[in-house]
Amino acid sequence: MIRETITIAVDFDGTIVEDAYPDIGRPIIFAFDTLKKLQSQGHRLILWTYRKGRTLDEAVAFCKENGIVFYAVNNSFPEEEFDITHSRKIHADVFIDDRNIGGLKGWGEIYQQLTGEAAPAKSKTQKKGFFSFLK
Repeated sequence: MIRETITIAVDFDGTIVEDAYPDIGRPIIFAFDTLKKLQSQGHRLILWTYRKGRTLDEAVAFCKENGIVFYAVNNSFPEEEFDITHSRKIHADVFIDDRNIGGLKGWGEIYQQLTGEAAPAKSKTQKKGFFSFLK
């Protein structure tokens, strides 16, 4: 369970959206909801992706349209300048990527693992049958 804020690096293709590179795939269920919730709790989100140039700009704009503005993009902090003499590896406490061993967990499970909060209980809705009006 997180008791303090952390820095979370998040991949884009296959993680936030379905992989359709160089296009932008459909949002993965609960990805933006989870990221917004984590961000509202003070966690720093870094977009950490293979994309660059126009395709990176499109991904950043897509995320902004869906309510996420990243602390940094492909950098450890906003002011960092990329230098080819240094590793491109960024500093983050957690990396969320579809290329993890075992694949990407569901965003609900990711949120639960990071926060320790239980998943919301599903409401029990009963389907109405054809003759339900007789009850």
